[in-house]
Amino acid sequence: MKNFLLKWFRCVGHIEGLSLVTLLFVAMPLKYMAGYDTVVSFVGMAHGILYILYMAFVLLLTLTIRWSWKWIFGSSAVAFIPFGNFILDARLKKADFSQPESNVEGAMK
Repeated sequence: MKNFLLKWFRCVGHIEGLSLVTLLFVAMPLKYMAGYDTVVSFVGMAHGILYILYMAFVLLLTLTIRWSWKWIFGSSAVAFIPFGNFILDARLKKADFSQPESNVEGAMK
């Protein structure tokens, strides 16, 4: 169950990260440089829905895996940083959540 949830969390994290990058580096320049206001409306709404889904997965993983505060704060913070979800994904690949929490803490450093 943990691996299944982590797989879906990583997938949602990639999509949410791509939506943030698209919003910041495609939709916003189109709005302010080319005057296409509607692009931000659509991309922004999609990003908002994906962000809510992403945070729901953070909550779900916190309850099932018993994430430490570092993982909770880190995964919440990267949602606001362009390309941050991809860095988190690399750390999630290294972490072993089947071990006691002391070993999991080391992967966040």
